[in-house]
Amino acid sequence: MGAYLYRHAGSPLTDTILLMQKTLLLACLACTLALPVRAQHPAADPADVASVDAILAAVYEVISGPVGVERDWDRFYSLFIPEARLIPVGPRDEGVGVTVLSPQAYVDLAAPYFKENAFYEVELHRVQESFGHMVHAFSTYTSRHDPSDAVPFARGINSFQLFHDGSRWWIVTIFWDTEQPGRPLPAAYLPR
Repeated sequence: MGAYLYRHAGSPLTDTILLMQKTLLLACLACTLALPVRAQHPAADPADVASVDAILAAVYEVISGPVGVERDWDRFYSLFIPEARLIPVGPRDEGVGVTVLSPQAYVDLAAPYFKENAFYEVELHRVQESFGHMVHAFSTYTSRHDPSDAVPFARGINSFQLFHDGSRWWIVTIFWDTEQPGRPLPAAYLPR
């Protein structure tokens, strides 16, 4: 498309498209400069981002803990690209839907819950695929109020999309759904 624009420079349509592209680029740059980078990108512990195993373990560790204990949100933020999304699937009045959250929006929702509730989530099983600089991991989890609880109060699958930039791993997306009555976790995503 760029070659077409340069060949037809000077036409009203081409000039309008180029102006729109420049305006969009400047708007994106302004938004990027306005982002609170410190809140989204504290330095990651190299051990947390050295491997797929490490970054997934870090996510589960940082969100887990006893009632009233503030989670290490700087550690949490350090695992994600700035544009990352956390997307839970859940019931809606009209059926089932998704909520799309930034890491900050997730913290805004989760932190008050963790002040009132103990929460421990651990990986039970993983199915992983990779190509080039990306990995997709279906991470089956259990959630408990206490690590010693015999039965979890929830089970589900976290679908992680990860990116390796040549020096470390980043979380791009976590998309998850929970097991429901009549819709158990498939055997392929449980330990054998």
